[in-house]
Amino acid sequence: MYQAIVFFDLDSTLFDDHKNVLPASIAAIHEMQQHHILPVIATGRNIFEIQYVLDATGIDSVVGANGSYVQFEGKRLTASVIDQPTLTAITEFAKAQGDPLAYYTSQGFRLSQANADTVENFQLLRLNPVVDADWYQHQDINFINVFNRDKDRAYQEKFANQLDLVRNNPRCLDTMVHGVSKQSGIQQLITEAGLQGVKTYAFGDGYNDLQMFDEVDVPISMGNGVPEAKAKAAYVTTSNTTDGIVHGLRHFGLIQ
Repeated sequence: MYQAIVFFDLDSTLFDDHKNVLPASIAAIHEMQQHHILPVIATGRNIFEIQYVLDATGIDSVVGANGSYVQFEGKRLTASVIDQPTLTAITEFAKAQGDPLAYYTSQGFRLSQANADTVENFQLLRLNPVVDADWYQHQDINFINVFNRDKDRAYQEKFANQLDLVRNNPRCLDTMVHGVSKQSGIQQLITEAGLQGVKTYAFGDGYNDLQMFDEVDVPISMGNGVPEAKAKAAYVTTSNTTDGIVHGLRHFGLIQ
């Protein structure tokens, strides 16, 4: 039986500014595991993007793609799929706006078109995008990035009650099936894995962490987090580059 569950966002949280997990954070996670505390990655990234993190940390439970893909102890629990009529509608709407889309499955991704923002985004993520505008028609797409910098309201109004669009990145909107979030993914993991009653903690920094903070018992904001994350947090630790994970875990007695 697990003594506690700790959810870790990746970018600007468990990751340093070079998209690596600090050695001290890896050691802290291993110490947690030895004391029957379950670490879970809770990220906007899909599972195929983070295998190197799972290998480095030994973590095998994931709330991925902002709750669109959930696995526990290496086994898939749930995966949402955006239906084809909705995919077609957002593809046509984005094309009319001149906005690229990145379509994701749990196995890979493709772009509808490329521009300067897609190039910058995927360089930062260490991914090599391929443009294939029709790929989505034959795939189970669970997550989309809509590339634009200032059209949040237009997309949110157009796809209200169909898709949830959250800006977690100045270049694009994270896009999920309506009702899917890190919060819903955490709920599914806890329910389907039979972990009800286990105390929950979460580390995060961004807007897509706010609903996760509402779900857990103890929300912890990174020192570099957005003001809204700090306001919701039970504790604000140091930054992602100054061992904020270790300081936060120690503060709550989860490691020595």
